[in-house]
Amino acid sequence: MLKTPTARLSEYSLSAGCGMIGHSLSLQNVTKRFGHLTAIDGISFDVRPREFISVIGPSGCGKSTLFNIIGGFLGGYEGTLLLDGKAKVPRRSIGMVFQEESTFPWRTTLQNVAFPLEVAGVPKKEREARARELISLVGLTGFENSYPAEMSGGMRQRTAIARTLAFDPQVLLMDEPFAALDDQTRLLVGDKVLQIHQQLNQTSLLITHNITEAVQLSDRVIVMTYRPGRVKRIVDIDLPRPRTSEIVGSARFGALVGSIWNDLRKEASRGMSEAEQQGKREA
Repeated sequence: MLKTPTARLSEYSLSAGCGMIGHSLSLQNVTKRFGHLTAIDGISFDVRPREFISVIGPSGCGKSTLFNIIGGFLGGYEGTLLLDGKAKVPRRSIGMVFQEESTFPWRTTLQNVAFPLEVAGVPKKEREARARELISLVGLTGFENSYPAEMSGGMRQRTAIARTLAFDPQVLLMDEPFAALDDQTRLLVGDKVLQIHQQLNQTSLLITHNITEAVQLSDRVIVMTYRPGRVKRIVDIDLPRPRTSEIVGSARFGALVGSIWNDLRKEASRGMSEAEQQGKREA
């Protein structure tokens, strides 16, 4: 029987401390071509239930292509994408947080977070109660009636995350959501994301170019090659949880960042060299 939005909300009541049930995501030999250009080639990896995975790679490695395939915006690819073992992935199953500013400037924080539930026809009292729970979860209690222009960039991104979580997506997909933030704010917002992940047991996938961010947040980091994008290495992040940004100062954190940087440096250098050769041929 199809469950109503109200029924789904009652199942996942944050105030009851139930948390979300993690879901699995699997990419099997995914390849995407644009004419003669192969953007990603044979990408295969699994995201286990409640796992936090980061995908990192140099510019031009196909991270955005991968994001659009997983998010359901891009078809025409080879290979298989599975959600909980099923090939037909409803778009609403994947909650997406983008790099670009996505809050509605004419809506308050409460109205922004409640928007997906409003569209779904959830009664006002219920959707506002749900929105308040999520606002508390992302640490914005007291800013319910503030407009985006009155808040910092980090606060606006937390609003966007809360809005994305409002309808209980099975997988949270983030595309460089903190790229516009300064380093200090980025680390602090990362702490909040870790708290959300821990409380909701949310299966999460982050696409980023920031090594520190990837190591701070993740259970595993998938390192991609330069174009065509392939999986170069999967790094287990063996740092204890629960985790905060304090871990950034540890020796093990530094070793993991250095190891991933060695891979990325080689791929970025290859990309730069190919770009220079292309420029010489066109000159």
